[in-house]
Amino acid sequence: MDLRDLKLFLHLADSRHFGQTARAMHVSPSTLSRQIQRLEEDVGHPLFMRDNRSVALTTAGENFSLFARQTLLHYQQLRHLMDLNSPSLSGELHLFCSVTAAYSHLPPVLDRFRAEHPQVEIKLSTGDPSDAVEKISSGEADLAIAGKPESLPAGIAFNPLDVLPLALIAPALPCPVRSEVTSVDPDWSRVPFIFPEQGPVRRSVDLWLRRRKITNPLIYATVAGHEAIVSMVALGCGVALLPVVVLENSPEPVRNRIMSLPLSDTGTPLELGVCVRKKRLGEPLINAFWDLL
Repeated sequence: MDLRDLKLFLHLADSRHFGQTARAMHVSPSTLSRQIQRLEEDVGHPLFMRDNRSVALTTAGENFSLFARQTLLHYQQLRHLMDLNSPSLSGELHLFCSVTAAYSHLPPVLDRFRAEHPQVEIKLSTGDPSDAVEKISSGEADLAIAGKPESLPAGIAFNPLDVLPLALIAPALPCPVRSEVTSVDPDWSRVPFIFPEQGPVRRSVDLWLRRRKITNPLIYATVAGHEAIVSMVALGCGVALLPVVVLENSPEPVRNRIMSLPLSDTGTPLELGVCVRKKRLGEPLINAFWDLL
């Protein structure tokens, strides 16, 4: 068995869902199933009870979970000790952010970090920023760039980078949605909205609608990832409330198909920052990145 197998096992032990763990750990469900079966063959006992509806740890699985966590902890402590005794930092640093943040905010930070620590290998993954805290908590990422959640978990530290204003965007090309939102007195209850699934921006959308006493909005779609929402607006599917930086970093053909609506109130700006598990701030690589911020 290797460390990757142990990480897969622990994620599955927490999620109790093969599909969710496969997506989070970037493997296919069949690969995940084979690796779990290989672990079970190595220890000589079934680690999970599974059927079409549920996944649960066996008694052997509970015992193996303790072993896996202790093994990964000891490995982290060993790496920490070796890094302390090394003249320069080396190893891997796993970062998570949205595609937009990879364009807009990450490059200057990485440029400075690489100039000071050229031997550190950066592993970058992108996705829905609302998943950032989960990625940090599960250990899939060491640090993440994301909007500050309304309630920050006690074990997570947040270092602000920027404040992002929001904009209400609509299709610029002729279509029924544009006709409605550019009328003298738009009836917002008839305008289709494209919502983010979750996260700080979704909270801003809900507050914006509440202030306008729109209790039953017309929802065209609920989408994971702000970039996909911009594309749907450009195609004339509806309107959306998003950080301006997402539109600014969208491809030009998409930006040309979108207009920002002149509204006096587009919601509370989004606070963007870097988050990390507090107990990992003592690790040399993470501490070096954190101090650079």
